[in-house]
Amino acid sequence: MMLARMGSLHALEQDKGNRFWRRWLGRALPSADTIGRVFSQVVLVSIRSLLHHLYSRLKRNKALKKTHGFQVLILDGHEHTSSYLRCCSGCLRRTIHTREGDRIQYYHRNVLAMLSGRDFPVLLDVEEQKRKENEVSCALRLCERILKDYPRAFSVVVADGLYLEAPFFKLFLRHGKHIIAVLKDERRDLMEDARGLFQQEKPLIQIEGNLKRQIWDMEGFTSWQSLKREIRVVRCVETRTIRRQRTGEIEEETSEWIWATTLSQKEASTEAIIHLGHDRWLIENKVINEMVTYWHADHVYHHHPTAIVAFWLTLMLVLNLFRAFLYLNIKPEWRSKHTQIYFAMLISSALYQAMYPKIPP
Repeated sequence: MMLARMGSLHALEQDKGNRFWRRWLGRALPSADTIGRVFSQVVLVSIRSLLHHLYSRLKRNKALKKTHGFQVLILDGHEHTSSYLRCCSGCLRRTIHTREGDRIQYYHRNVLAMLSGRDFPVLLDVEEQKRKENEVSCALRLCERILKDYPRAFSVVVADGLYLEAPFFKLFLRHGKHIIAVLKDERRDLMEDARGLFQQEKPLIQIEGNLKRQIWDMEGFTSWQSLKREIRVVRCVETRTIRRQRTGEIEEETSEWIWATTLSQKEASTEAIIHLGHDRWLIENKVINEMVTYWHADHVYHHHPTAIVAFWLTLMLVLNLFRAFLYLNIKPEWRSKHTQIYFAMLISSALYQAMYPKIPP
């Protein structure tokens, strides 16, 4: 169903009469209610073991390429559903102020973990956020399981500024991992000290086409007292020249990025920190947005806390298999001519064509 990119269990059930399913499964296709009920009772460890098995096969076949010299784990949170009417025991709640008065909204959030490979990302695990906990607490629970199941899969963790907390850093440091996190809280002593020292130093200038970078890289900061170790801070001011499509005018866009990292200058170059810091957007652009837009990840197939996680894990397994097939079996010249959705449609149509003989002309 997910490989064929069907948007719901009811869409699958409407195709129940197709002989393809009986030939492929050896029996009639279950109803939408049956599939939803089974997913609400499935043991999540079984799906996670399949994800781990696929990761092991890819690693054994040397398909997991390092990016910028490191194996990188990227974490990010995502709110995937909300409703004023439907809820389950796992729903989070918040009060929304409207013109008609306050309303209770039910929603679900999760934290997703993926490996950022040079060729394609590999999704590892997902964890649902529970009531009365924030995203970082949910991520810590997820990371403890990942460190247990994938102890040698990565050496560097990249995360948003929300994860710039001592317990999060200490968890990975105890396991010999390094962290890169966005530093964007102006109230932090670390930010104040870094800005004060950056003003006294001349930046390194890099020019790549229409992109100009001003870079500051300093280590030895001890302002983060709760972490009890030195931190390195990298600042990058990027100025890009663009032409407005509507008016044709040439303008300059400037953006500032500041990262705090446990990697020393000997362990990672300034360029590596900048590229790894920017790679954090891959989990939103190449993973979450694609899952939501093209693979119906935000659809609630069955509103049950276990079923919701089970469907997410199943979709992650499908996408890992699809991307592995695409990059390891399709020649680059052919991939460059078509989108991933094109190949997904070919696979979907082939599922039906393989089960039926060709109609003679």
